[in-house]
Amino acid sequence: MSKIIEVHRLYKSYGAVDAVKDVSFFVEEGSLFSFLGTNGAGKSTTISILLTLLKHDAGEVKINGLLVGKEDEAIRNEIGIVFQQSLLDPLLTVQENLDCRARLYKMNKMERHEAIVRAAETVDISSLMKRRYGKLSGGQKRRVDIARALLHQPKILLLDEPTTGLDPQNRKQIWNTILNLQRETNMTVFLTTHYIEEAANSNFVVVMKEGEIIAKGTPNQLKAQYSVDRLMITAKDHAQFRRQLQADRQVFSDDHGAFLIQLERTTEAIALLAKYEQLIASFEVQQSSLDDVFIQIHNGKDGTENDDFCEA
Repeated sequence: MSKIIEVHRLYKSYGAVDAVKDVSFFVEEGSLFSFLGTNGAGKSTTISILLTLLKHDAGEVKINGLLVGKEDEAIRNEIGIVFQQSLLDPLLTVQENLDCRARLYKMNKMERHEAIVRAAETVDISSLMKRRYGKLSGGQKRRVDIARALLHQPKILLLDEPTTGLDPQNRKQIWNTILNLQRETNMTVFLTTHYIEEAANSNFVVVMKEGEIIAKGTPNQLKAQYSVDRLMITAKDHAQFRRQLQADRQVFSDDHGAFLIQLERTTEAIALLAKYEQLIASFEVQQSSLDDVFIQIHNGKDGTENDDFCEA
């Protein structure tokens, strides 16, 4: 795959505050790319530079081979963006809103009609065209927002925390829309989010903290590097099992009557279960979720430490 976004040694400061410090990454054409970080991580500053809305202090950024700061007008034609807050008029219908937006691209009547029909079919909102935007549900509004971003057929779709404020059902619907769009059109999708679980289907993930990249890789690579599996054991006799673990100097935690033992490798559970077989009432091997991985990354840990665990 070719690189459709290239960021090399990017810097941006606001006075004495370094918002982005030596950030480098690339996005492959046709991929689903996730850009993660909490508030203040530098995501918004980086995105604003990619969108040509903010000048960077140093470094180089290319969008589909076009240089940010030199070819900005052409770059804006390559990108469609869905902001956290909608830009559409609640009093107008979906059709009227999309028509107004299409006019900004200097399309004639026929071109506008074709663009609107194409975008509406892509995100499955054809049945909503005559309804007022302000009367739609949160998930429906977000799908209309995506359609608005697709009117000019951009090569890159940038989604800035697209599921913020949506309930779980609407979040799932929006994700189905995004994944179908990416698969069916091979469009490059650049996602920013607070929720690492939303990055599970990504081809590549970059995690930022305090203006720097602190982790990057595929979701599976991040899980392999930062996840911590645990063996959860319920004992036949809680006090007796605790004494045995203490005698064996086994590191564990006591969680509401169950014992948790961290595993460096999942297969370590086999030996532990055999060793304590006569004392065990039930057990479960728990694998880390991507949320657990995100916490490990932000805590600066490699998956081998946890302050909740101690040698009792």
